[in-house]
Amino acid sequence: MNIQIFGTKKCADTRKAERFFKERRIQFHYRDLSEKGISAGELDNIRRTYPVEELIDTEGKQYQKRNLKYMRFDIEEELLNDALLFRTPVVRNGKLVTVGYMPEVWDEWIKNGK
Repeated sequence: MNIQIFGTKKCADTRKAERFFKERRIQFHYRDLSEKGISAGELDNIRRTYPVEELIDTEGKQYQKRNLKYMRFDIEEELLNDALLFRTPVVRNGKLVTVGYMPEVWDEWIKNGK
């Protein structure tokens, strides 16, 4: 398993995802989106599983702060320029991806040894 968790330290769901893998003694790589965003290549890999419209957190503080509700914009471009707009956590296991807290899916990954 090659687990990567993208999120922020302030996000409760990201902390729960970290705890989920720590409790099962599964190593993971954590990337704090407030320090470094997601590259275009990583975003392309994520988009193979999730439509870009499902990646942006329209309920989040950053979305509200930037007042994007009333603006037309390219979602992909905004996500690449401001990683705090992502719904978190984004958890990758190779080509498999989840967005949000999804322990039932992660359990399946563990069961299947993927």
